[in-house]
Amino acid sequence: MIGAGAGLSTSAGFVYTGERFHKVFSDFEERYGFHDMYSGGFYPYKTPEEYWAYWSRYIYVNRYMDAPKPIYQELLELVKDKDYFVITTNVDHCFQKAGFDKKRLFYTQGDYGLFQCSGPCCQETFENEEIIRRMVNGQRDMKIPTELIPKCPKCGKPLTMDLRSDDKFVEDEGWHLAADRYRDFLRTRKDRRILFLELGVGYNTPVIIKYPFWQMTADNDKAVYACINHGEAVCPKEIERRSICINGDIGDILSALGKARSGSL
Repeated sequence: MIGAGAGLSTSAGFVYTGERFHKVFSDFEERYGFHDMYSGGFYPYKTPEEYWAYWSRYIYVNRYMDAPKPIYQELLELVKDKDYFVITTNVDHCFQKAGFDKKRLFYTQGDYGLFQCSGPCCQETFENEEIIRRMVNGQRDMKIPTELIPKCPKCGKPLTMDLRSDDKFVEDEGWHLAADRYRDFLRTRKDRRILFLELGVGYNTPVIIKYPFWQMTADNDKAVYACINHGEAVCPKEIERRSICINGDIGDILSALGKARSGSL
C-alpha cells in the first residue's frame, strides 16, 4: 500500500521555485512581484483573462509536462509485479503518466487535468487538456483571449480546477469508483502481511495517509510501516519495532533500491 505526498513529486523535480519558476513565469514575477508558483496561484488578478493566463501555464507545466526526473518510473519498476495500490494527495497525475494502472490509483484531492463547475451545479468534471493548450498558445501580454475563458457546459457559470480547497470540491463518479477500490483493497487484505509505504507525506493533510497508515499498522501485527521523507521520517513509538524510517531524498533511495534489486549496487 503506497501513500504518496508532495515530497515525491518534489524529488522528481516538480519544484515551484528557482530555475523552473523563472523559466515559465519570469514575466509574471516582474509584473506582479511574486517569486514562486504557489504564490502566483493566490494572486488577485484583475481580470479572468490574466487569471487563466497564469493558471493555464501552471496546469500545463505541472500536469501535461513530464517530471524532470524518472522517480515515478523507478517506483513502478519496484512494484509493478506486486499486489499494490496507491493513494495520493498529489494532483499532477505523475503516477498515471509513468504507467501505473489507473485502477490501482486513488487521487483524493483532485486532478489538474480536470475542471469543475464553480457552483457547482453538478457532480461532474471536464477534461481540460485541449482548452489549456489553446490558452497557453493563444495568450498575449499575459492574458488569454476572452472567448477561451472556460464556462460550465451545464449552467454557464465559470469553470474552476477540480482541486479540494473547500466544500465545493466535486467528487465525480471516477473519484467514487477509485475510493471504493481503495477501501476494497484494504478490506480484502486485512490482517495479511502488508507494507504501508509512505513517500513524501507531510503534515498538511496527515489524516488522509499518514495517520491511517500508522493506525492500520498498529492494528495488524503482520504489517510493516516504511516512511521515506527528507526531514520528516518519523513514526509513533507504538509501531517503531515494525517501522522503517529513512530520512533522505526519495529519488536517491528508490534508485539505490532498484540497483540493489538488479544486483548492480
